[in-house]
Amino acid sequence: MVSACSNSKNDTAGTTAATATTQASPATDAATPTEAVQVTDVASVTEAVPATDAPPATEDPTAKFVPISGVPGITDTEISYAALGTNSNNPLGTCVLDCYADGIKAYFEFRNSQGGIYGRKLVLSKIVDDELANNQAKALEILSANDTFGTFDAAQLSSGIGDLADAGVPVYYWAIEPASAGGHPQIFGQREVTCITCVSRTIPYVARLAGAKKVAALGYGVSENSKQCAQSNAASIKRYSAETGGAEVAYLNDAIAFGMPNGVGPEVTAMAQAGVDLILACIDLNGMKTLAQELDRQGLRDKVKMLHANTYDADFVAASNGLFDGDYVAVGFRPFEADAGSSGLQDYFDWMDKIGKPRFEISMVGWINADLAYQGLVAAGPNLTRDAVVAATNAFTDYTAHGLTPPVDWSRQHDAPTPDDPKTHGPKYSCLALVQVVAGKFQMVGDPAKPWSCWPGDTYDWSEPVAMNFD
Repeated sequence: MVSACSNSKNDTAGTTAATATTQASPATDAATPTEAVQVTDVASVTEAVPATDAPPATEDPTAKFVPISGVPGITDTEISYAALGTNSNNPLGTCVLDCYADGIKAYFEFRNSQGGIYGRKLVLSKIVDDELANNQAKALEILSANDTFGTFDAAQLSSGIGDLADAGVPVYYWAIEPASAGGHPQIFGQREVTCITCVSRTIPYVARLAGAKKVAALGYGVSENSKQCAQSNAASIKRYSAETGGAEVAYLNDAIAFGMPNGVGPEVTAMAQAGVDLILACIDLNGMKTLAQELDRQGLRDKVKMLHANTYDADFVAASNGLFDGDYVAVGFRPFEADAGSSGLQDYFDWMDKIGKPRFEISMVGWINADLAYQGLVAAGPNLTRDAVVAATNAFTDYTAHGLTPPVDWSRQHDAPTPDDPKTHGPKYSCLALVQVVAGKFQMVGDPAKPWSCWPGDTYDWSEPVAMNFD
């Protein structure tokens, strides 16, 4: 999450090679010959100081080539990576691994267009389908081949990333399973390791935006993450009720059947009887559609809003013919509907267009992961090793992917904060980016130039959110 225009202390590489060169030239490099010539107009300056007297441009450090041998995945011309994740047997039926790889490829094309790094091109040399249940076995196959420098992971069940990390491989993953990554300094997500069981001020904030008084919290019984998320949402409403309009938990169900094979008629009826006007659901987008359809069938769709955790998919929402209108959707990065400003959002748009792929949530995750991999290479210097890149990346204390995410401190955020201690491993800011569905399309909630609603990350005490921008 680093780039020349970001406010991150670790944003070392610019969006163009020219930018990086300019930033590398300190003010003391100004042309000293002009100081010794007394002139009164621009013409005489030109005559007095020949072009050959201008100071040489500062060399781009990422252009330096150093021969490297014995490092997996690095040749004289390439730095190769593997991508591991779920394509076949995906129970959600959504595009995961292929779309994730699209974001990585787009980012690599972006950097390769600037000359690559250390005289080498960045290459995604293998894409490995874990078939949902075989993530660990496929990770071990990647380890055995030992012909890639690092691994990107976008799996529904990331059972193998610990093995990769234990072998010293830099891993960049889709951070939906914090327990799989926690405690591993070699594993980096598109965000830090989070606490699912901790209270969150973002949840009651949405309740206040929705004007809700009776709230339901839902989760799948088959998923511990989903269950804990539902319980945490309920606890958050209870804790901050007085500060956010008096909303209360009227219904909690953390045992919803995955896939809802028997529908959700009884559950919706129970919520209606409890007077629910906002549903906080830690379930997938297909489950949200089934829920919305049942609300509509019972004549409640216009009366009950929902907060979606996994429905940031413009085509899916548009195809639902207004079914989600009025609902809120949480977004884990700078939303596509936000102003790009000087962030990396426009680069993402441009390069996804250039490779002919659509803008998609999981491809943005791939883009962010690829940026972190690149920035680790930059920070490590040309004598590359896996250990050097891991150590350099863990020195990033304010990483934002060039304004695409809130800051992450990788020196201390490989472990989750706890309900009793938000500070030691917690974020600098606890932030929410939010869109709302209006006429079948997403619209930013709040200021598009400052798309994040943020609270101090070192406390769980209530305060009013501050609109922030991290580019």
